[in-house]
Amino acid sequence: MRKYFSIAVAWTIVMLLSSMPVDAQQNRKSRSQMKDSVMLDNVVVVGKSKTQQLREGAYTVNAIDVKSMVNALSNLNSIIDRTAGVKVREEGGVGSDFDLSINGMSGNAVRYFLDGLPLDTKGSGVTLANLPVNLIDHIEIYKGVVPTWLSSDALGGAVNIVTNRKKSNYLDASYGIGSFHTHKADINSQYILKNGLTIRPTFGINYSKNDYMMKDVEVWDENAGRYLPNKRRRFHDGYFSLLGQLEVGFSDKWWTDDCFITLSYNKVNKELQTNQVQNHVIGMAERQNQAWSIGARYKKNDFLIKKLSANFSLSHTWDHSIVTDTAHRKYDWNGEWIRSARNEINGRAFSQRHVKRPLTVFNSDLNYRFTDQHLLNLSYALNRTENNRWDEVDETFEAANDIFAKHIIGLAYNQSLLKGHMYNTFFLKDYINQLKIKQTDLYFITGSQNMAGSNTQNSIGGGVGSRFEINPSLAVKASYEHSVRLPLARELLGNGTTIYANTALKPEESNNINLGLFGTFQKGLHSLYYEVNGFMRFVDNYIQPQISDDEGYLQYVNEPAVSIKGLEGELRYDWDKRLQVVANMSWQDARDNNRYKDDGKPSVTYKNHVPNRPWLFASAEARYSFHDLLTKTDKLTLGMDYQWVHWFYLSWEAYGLPETKARIPEKNLIGAYATYTWHNNRYGVSLNCQDILDQTVYDNYKLQKPGRSLFLKFRVLFN
Repeated sequence: MRKYFSIAVAWTIVMLLSSMPVDAQQNRKSRSQMKDSVMLDNVVVVGKSKTQQLREGAYTVNAIDVKSMVNALSNLNSIIDRTAGVKVREEGGVGSDFDLSINGMSGNAVRYFLDGLPLDTKGSGVTLANLPVNLIDHIEIYKGVVPTWLSSDALGGAVNIVTNRKKSNYLDASYGIGSFHTHKADINSQYILKNGLTIRPTFGINYSKNDYMMKDVEVWDENAGRYLPNKRRRFHDGYFSLLGQLEVGFSDKWWTDDCFITLSYNKVNKELQTNQVQNHVIGMAERQNQAWSIGARYKKNDFLIKKLSANFSLSHTWDHSIVTDTAHRKYDWNGEWIRSARNEINGRAFSQRHVKRPLTVFNSDLNYRFTDQHLLNLSYALNRTENNRWDEVDETFEAANDIFAKHIIGLAYNQSLLKGHMYNTFFLKDYINQLKIKQTDLYFITGSQNMAGSNTQNSIGGGVGSRFEINPSLAVKASYEHSVRLPLARELLGNGTTIYANTALKPEESNNINLGLFGTFQKGLHSLYYEVNGFMRFVDNYIQPQISDDEGYLQYVNEPAVSIKGLEGELRYDWDKRLQVVANMSWQDARDNNRYKDDGKPSVTYKNHVPNRPWLFASAEARYSFHDLLTKTDKLTLGMDYQWVHWFYLSWEAYGLPETKARIPEKNLIGAYATYTWHNNRYGVSLNCQDILDQTVYDNYKLQKPGRSLFLKFRVLFN
């Protein structure tokens, strides 16, 4: 694997020696600018949006414009799941856990950000599924190679959610109601005082009973004297989330470009219906999360000296999770129960498990522009988490307070050549991991007897990205990164309830290679954008969850070597801003690349597909807008979408007989929506139908998703 890193370093040196000044510079600031669009008689000059500029950069990135579709959206997962190379696999209905994969890398290998800051700073209960969609401008999905300014140890990619930053007063409010007793309300607003003080309150609430019909679940049949597949309605899967945030600060002052203090509160209540095994029914256990956060950020161009821009942020989060499992009951899918002396989740002692995880995050990002063509970036990030756990009921549980901290330093050099036709970026990253282990319970499972105490690890990574535009209809880009991902706190330390700790986990290392072609064909009112990307990932110490079949427990383990290769393509067609058609397809071949086990014997899973990972999928969407139907300012948009996922194995292919192996069946989903807005988009109403054909759909860990569902949404926007 080291040879790929050496090649990249050599490439970096050659490109640096060949650098030369030109007239254009692309950098992160330029992404937020939009080129002008003008119309002269019969000539149309079309400007590129922020999302289009991102797609055409040196990094392999999906860019999704959310604000244009916000009227029809209920959560971000639904739109992310339809993009090329990305798959979201949920474990149930609203509020369920989910797994997002990017080019075959999934789970915690993918990092999430809100305006460049870790999403965790809002609390562990805040996810893509419950963020207020009215808050979002666009989403950036980086694949394999992640820019240094995100200050992340992401291995497979990163999702950066960029919020609206309008310079005017507004109030954006929406309310939606849907199937399975689902309700969603969002409010996002901004008020700017005469002295420039800006106030931005945000509020979001989600609720659902998730009482959808479960098909083919095992139910005891008295006449047959055995369990038979049948239909039963879910009965203990309620979800409630609340997010409140207040930002106060100033913009565009002589002493700052942006200076804000942010306060936020998040609360989540989740009833537990199953573990990762569907025939394990839970009827009373529940999980509660509560988090408070305070943060500050400061941005300034010409900071201290000319041509130096700075971006600093500091936050602290108080995160508290409680899992209560004290029912003397054992449930089945009939909703009936028998007396039990063990808990519901894992069949052990009754418990009320508390986990407090205070989180401190500091980010600094400095950019120095030598000329319009040369930019140097230096970034540093500190992420410190405690894992303070105890139990109010289980007297045998050993309380402990573990500490996990990581430091990430990044250095990048960006250059523009050949009058902007070529853009290059070169970067290095240093990862420092500090861990203090105090827990010793279940040492025979967690390995804590060997890892107790303090230890520090250091790893180096780096890479290069390049984009060359031949003409508007043909451009090529390539990127490489030797990346390192430090294990998360819940992977190393567990969550005290459904995830065992594994204190012996090693950091993942991967050599990520991307190569792509893209371009745009423009003729009159017609526009066609295409993109084709190939990628390879060579991962050492791949971190993967394993399930205990008898308990339904998870534990993260290292797979010595995994290789991933794939190909994806996407087409986007637009006519006159009325008709849009998007289609994409992705192939991702992730396999165990470890030929021998630790004892020297051949591994039976060698060259097997990595289990519980989709490897072939596609999606398509079409929408058409009718303008000025009833008034001169109204618009009706009709759309349909389709998703297909090939079947894949739940566990390793080499285990068990072919006819008895568990596998996630093929998925075919059709959805449709209609949105009507009037009074210059001030008012809007939309109706969305998912799974029109009411298919039985299984997803992550072969857990069943809801069937056909409707969602009706009302929105008002006052400027």
